[in-house]
Amino acid sequence: MVESGLVERIRKEEGNLKYEYFFPMDDEETVLLIDRWENEEAIEKHHKTEMMSEIAKLRDKYNLHMRVEQFVEKNKHK
Repeated sequence: MVESGLVERIRKEEGNLKYEYFFPMDDEETVLLIDRWENEEAIEKHHKTEMMSEIAKLRDKYNLHMRVEQFVEKNKHK
């Protein structure tokens, strides 16, 4: 992802607030990706880009499996 330039392209997308990888110290088989977007529309637009097919090809090439968990930030001031 980094070598192909995809990470930098995603970070430059309109609405992207964060796109970072983390590696657990005790599990070399796992990579945690945290991506944060301005709103639902921004991430939906990202999911429709050509980059998603490039990502899918990399997943296939390296036999990677994905689990998605979504966290929604609650408004602290009501």
